[in-house]
Amino acid sequence: MRTVTAVGHRGDPYRVRENTLPSLRSALGRGAGAVEIDVRLTRDGVPVLLHDETLQRLWGHDRPLGRLSAAEVRGLTGGGVPTFEEALAATDGHRLMIDLPGADAKAVRAVVGAVHEHGAAERAYYCAGAATMLMVRAADPAAEIAMTWTTVAPPRPALVDAVKPRWLNYRFGLVTSDLCDRVHHDGLLVSAWTADTKRTMRRLIERGVDSITSNRVDVLAPLTQLPREP
Repeated sequence: MRTVTAVGHRGDPYRVRENTLPSLRSALGRGAGAVEIDVRLTRDGVPVLLHDETLQRLWGHDRPLGRLSAAEVRGLTGGGVPTFEEALAATDGHRLMIDLPGADAKAVRAVVGAVHEHGAAERAYYCAGAATMLMVRAADPAAEIAMTWTTVAPPRPALVDAVKPRWLNYRFGLVTSDLCDRVHHDGLLVSAWTADTKRTMRRLIERGVDSITSNRVDVLAPLTQLPREP
């Protein structure tokens, strides 16, 4: 039987502040098969969980992360922004989808290095655009990659050969049955983001996706656990 993975988008953000340890634990406790996180570097090169370039939206400080040390971030957020190392520990034994917004080669090497240092290579996979995923592939020839793709036109064969993704990661509105069939024919899996209504989740499952990322993993998880034909 075909299975669909329910991925908690930045944890369980409708209940707990996104990209925090309680949010990751909440998503896993509500049935997520994996959690998606965003990782950036502080000024002193420490990977931490934050989607935005600044602390403004989530923590009320209009301070760029790249100009703050890890200690300063901890102080400004009361320890609320976890390090990537803490996230690896908090999700031990579970799949972790690592998004790398705005990453350069230094950030990619730091994150990939931490994954291997903490023995998480078998459960971690990476998502972002093609340029970032090429850097991940250079840093780790064996990395599992979900290359984000923003058009219905397929990626060039040369790019696929260079990145060697396991997944193509699409915005949910682009996903059709024909697209899923084509991607599967090419030997890849289909991931869709970010679906938050039950109707959309059901439609994606019917169209043949292999993974759905959602802010409402408690709604999604029961749908992905229903038996379905391959």
